[in-house]
Amino acid sequence: MSFLSADQDLARDSYYAATVRRTQSHPPLQESVGCDVAIVGGGLAGLSAAIELADHGHRVVLLEARELGWGASGRNGGQVIAGLACDQSVVEGLVGRDDAQRIWAMTLEAIDLIHARRRRFGIDCEWQNGFLAVAVNAKKGRELQRWQADMAQRYGHETTWIAHRDMPQWIASPRFHSGLYDVRAGHLHPLKYSLGLARAAASLGVRIHEQSAVTQLVPGRRVALRTAQGEVRAAHVLLAGNVYLQGIAPALEARIMPVGTYIVASEPLDPALARSLIPSQAAVSDTNFVLDYFRPTADHRLLYGGRISYSTATPLNLEASMQRRMAATFPQLKQTKITHAWGGFVDISMNRAPDFGRLSDVTGGAAEGFANVYYLQGFSGHGLALTGLAGKLVAEAISGNASRFDTFARIRHRPFPGGRLLRMPALVAGMAYYRLRDLL
Repeated sequence: MSFLSADQDLARDSYYAATVRRTQSHPPLQESVGCDVAIVGGGLAGLSAAIELADHGHRVVLLEARELGWGASGRNGGQVIAGLACDQSVVEGLVGRDDAQRIWAMTLEAIDLIHARRRRFGIDCEWQNGFLAVAVNAKKGRELQRWQADMAQRYGHETTWIAHRDMPQWIASPRFHSGLYDVRAGHLHPLKYSLGLARAAASLGVRIHEQSAVTQLVPGRRVALRTAQGEVRAAHVLLAGNVYLQGIAPALEARIMPVGTYIVASEPLDPALARSLIPSQAAVSDTNFVLDYFRPTADHRLLYGGRISYSTATPLNLEASMQRRMAATFPQLKQTKITHAWGGFVDISMNRAPDFGRLSDVTGGAAEGFANVYYLQGFSGHGLALTGLAGKLVAEAISGNASRFDTFARIRHRPFPGGRLLRMPALVAGMAYYRLRDLL
């Protein structure tokens, strides 16, 4: 089974899909059309870019292979956190201290952008302030406290330290030693937010087509995007499909890997019990390399994520194994039933930094006509806020100011080793090592 087939199966039992009503649909493309900018991918990055481009006065056509928000954008953990998936020390090593500081500031801007769009377009996506990063033992607690002090001193990012003795006030779990609280971060219902952005884009005149998979990209002064029943010709193209581009830009595929991530939703809890688990109602993530993350919902459930697959194979007995993980963190939920278990694939890069650029930079001159094709990928499971900013940056670049986009484009990315056949087994072995290190 391909990862695309596995992903389609995993999408069926999504809590998010069960708790949202799609009020708009967009017909498949069935003709030849022209525009200023064509976007491939109806997730958060593509929709955000569409809004920004429309604000800049561009005529925009967006093509989505399935439904808007169908992929990782509408199925993720819902946690809105500053920074990248890799640590700031890694970012500094990639681009230097000055650009690393600019990138950090832009990730904070990404959170502010969510609030601005919620207000501007009236998007009800169940926003809740607060994020807890928690350490599972004293050693990891010391590492986290050093990180907190360094970020405060060098980046001006202030958070609240939670000592071991104070942890029961923040989380009703025996599993965690210490942690920190970031009031600026938070969580939301990602599919409601994605569909809110889609309504906003449509209201600004963006032409959207669902069930319109792109089968061919033809470079040129005006790039052609062909689907089963139509074609779009555009002066500029944005590829925002991540692991779902399905071969239309092979040069990008080796730079990211599809990684399965899985989440369950508990049955509705007694409201008093739900509030007692995490009194601040914040989103929570531990600091392990292979981490667990969870958050309360507006209808008093607990959403719990933690299983991952680097082989694209769905873990066996997913619902039961996730319930055991949830109960290990919160023993008071040992008898709590799971009502939804779902997952999907995110795109990770080798260095866990996002990969933004122009297709001409990746092909190295092997193909002409790709300078006007931009791409956004490699969010590495940390893209709920960053995708929105990425859309804004690419819109700035297409509109004539590429300075901020190029700050990210300067990050050097390498293909995964081993080629198409061996890169996945190599990654599985590497992640098994990190998992073992976390357990020890």
